[in-house]
Amino acid sequence: MNTLIGTYECKVDAKGRLMLPVAFKKQLVAVMGNGFVLKRAVFQPCLELYPMAEWESMMENVNKLNRFKKKNNDFIRRFTAGVKPIELDVSGRLLIPKDLVGFSGISKEVVVTSAVNILEIWDKDKYEQAIDDAANDFADLAEDVMGQDDADGVS
Repeated sequence: MNTLIGTYECKVDAKGRLMLPVAFKKQLVAVMGNGFVLKRAVFQPCLELYPMAEWESMMENVNKLNRFKKKNNDFIRRFTAGVKPIELDVSGRLLIPKDLVGFSGISKEVVVTSAVNILEIWDKDKYEQAIDDAANDFADLAEDVMGQDDADGVS
């Protein structure tokens, strides 16, 4: 699957249904019929929406972990906590289960944003706070993550 692109503000209705933005539906049209997996994010109070093929690829890696090591079992339990299979309804909406709404603090206003090959679904206020918090350290983070030196010492 290609990289997803975009960040959109949306609304969740009273029943917890979210209309996936049209731009994402266009990008996901080839995989939409296979369904999705919705789960808690590991590091942030948001949700992650995996196209099924991306989820299966992730699970191939997880399944290689030695289950006789406690830290691996702990990781698997935490990583898969609250995992739900999701399909879009005929209107292009996805239903966010109540336990995942509670985890993420999603209210009426949400942000749906691309995170390479998955989508993140955030409560709008929490998203803005996370972006603001990361802004202070982003230059250092970018240098640490992406600022690799060339072989000859010139970057």
